[in-house]
Formats: sequence, C-alpha cells, structure tokens
Amino acid sequence: MTSTATDQTMPAHDPALEAPAAEPVRRLTRSRDDKYLGGVCGGVAEYTGLDANVVRLLAVLGTVLGFGVLVFAYVAAWLLLPEG
Repeated sequence: MTSTATDQTMPAHDPALEAPAAEPVRRLTRSRDDKYLGGVCGGVAEYTGLDANVVRLLAVLGTVLGFGVLVFAYVAAWLLLPEG
C-alpha cells in the first residue's frame, strides 16, 4: 500500500499555536470628557485605568509635597499631549 497526500490526516487545529490578537495601541492623551483644567489628569486616569479623582488627588499631594515642581510637569503635559 502506498500513501498519497489524500490519505494523510490533517493535524488538529491548535489555537495555542496561533498568533495572539493584536491589542489596540494605547496612547497617553488629554481627556476631552473628564477634565477640569486641561484634561491631563483625566487622560492619565484613562491610560492607567484609575479613577480620575484619585489621579487629581495624587497630583495635588505631589504638588504640595514637592514644593510645586509638579505644576511645571502638568503645564508641560498640557502643552505637549494631544487631545484625545
């Protein structure tokens, strides 16, 4: 008996061997919906998955405890980050 290509069985489909689905690219942007000043804290909250009020509280605490250094970072982010 000779074996032909039609006699051979096809290997079972293994989903573990497939390439994983590409995740959408996450970009840090300023929020259009959740903003008080410039949307920076809202954008950081969307990017990290945290509540925006937690990010705002951390920003205020960082500004007070850091002697205002975070204000410059906020303004820079406001100017440099695109609005999403």
